Amino acid sequence: MSDPLGDQIREALFSTPPQPEPEEPEPPVAHSEPEEVIADLPDALRIDLYRWMRLTRTLDDTMVAMWKQGRGLGGTFSGRGHEGISVPMGLALGPDDVIAPMHRDVGSYLVRGMTPARVFGNLLGRVTGPSGGRDANLHGMGDLSLGIIGYVSHIPQQIPLSLGVAMSFKYRGEPRVALTACGDGGTTTGPYHESLNMAALYSAPLVLVVENNQYAYSTPLDQQMATFAITERAAGYGLAARSEDGNDVEAMYRSIKAAVDQARSGGGPTVIEARTMRMLGHAIHDGAEYVPRELLERWEARDPVALQRRRLLAEGVVGVSQLEEIDTWARTEIDAAVAEAEAAPFPDPGTVSDRVYA
Repeated sequence: MSDPLGDQIREALFSTPPQPEPEEPEPPVAHSEPEEVIADLPDALRIDLYRWMRLTRTLDDTMVAMWKQGRGLGGTFSGRGHEGISVPMGLALGPDDVIAPMHRDVGSYLVRGMTPARVFGNLLGRVTGPSGGRDANLHGMGDLSLGIIGYVSHIPQQIPLSLGVAMSFKYRGEPRVALTACGDGGTTTGPYHESLNMAALYSAPLVLVVENNQYAYSTPLDQQMATFAITERAAGYGLAARSEDGNDVEAMYRSIKAAVDQARSGGGPTVIEARTMRMLGHAIHDGAEYVPRELLERWEARDPVALQRRRLLAEGVVGVSQLEEIDTWARTEIDAAVAEAEAAPFPDPGTVSDRVYA
């Protein structure tokens, strides 16, 4: 029997809606900015930014390849395209500062001292991972000895947590800073706005980087908010706020370093919107068919690792051979890390209740 009503319902539920023409939102104009950013970066630092991005990208590419090969990884979240944000987040902090990265911020973990072998140990569920084999993901990679708070998967719950850390620094009169990140989707939640209000009210030494990668899982910006002016929202709470090209690692470093210095000197918190693109799906199982191909192609042309490579060559900071040495070093480091992780043991089942709070 024909079922016209049922056919209409199925069509509404399961058909793919027409995709709008991809448009990159215009960068908003911040009402308030942190102290003046650094004008020039030393060549050694500019090379270091590339070095850490290359290591991060090589780790990411290897992680994705291993998942496709079925080599025992758990949840896999690619940070491809985010290297220009995660690396300077780590490099701009001092040794006594604290960072609460996200799942696309592996570069921050590496810069802060987490070895690639420990990262792969966690992904492979081995005892050598920071979670001791309990996680098999990028979630359980906290290590307070490195000043890293483990990722809280319910974004943006790491913001009130980081605000609490920042307030503890303020109460004790310690010149330390807490830095954390969330995505564009996280800016539409209650904890985000409550935390910004409190951070501004008490002038907390907090830096928040909003990694605006255009999609909250499969929801594009124009279906999340009526305005793309993330910085203007933050400025409305009385915070310093600025918007940056998240694919320009040098611009991101300057901006984050200025915000960290301002927070450390008692100048209060800053929100930095980093405009970028999530180049793969939410997780590796997500093919991201809902993302227009033209949008991905546009952002691929501005890949942050390739962009920094071209800049260093064009300005004569390094030669091709030096960059190739860095690329080879990164490949060697990651190959050794995978071998070390795969050779490590799985946890003893008898320790399953160890490190469990309650």
